[in-house]
Amino acid sequence: MVKTISRIGNSQGIIFDAALLELTHLKAGDQVNIEVHEGGTITLSPIRPQVSPEKFTETVRGVVRDYKTTLKKLA
Repeated sequence: MVKTISRIGNSQGIIFDAALLELTHLKAGDQVNIEVHEGGTITLSPIRPQVSPEKFTETVRGVVRDYKTTLKKLA
């Protein structure tokens, strides 16, 4: 895929169209890590937020509570 560096205000940037954002599961406001490699290659990697252990526990408890009967039948 070829993109052109464009002037954006006093800066320069690359515009990601909707199709590219959809393919990469990114949206406006998401953070990416930028790595510059030897030879000038640039790699962008999405930074996915980590779920806190407390939030994970809360979610699991909610699922167990909501599906208690079903989970007992499956056990």
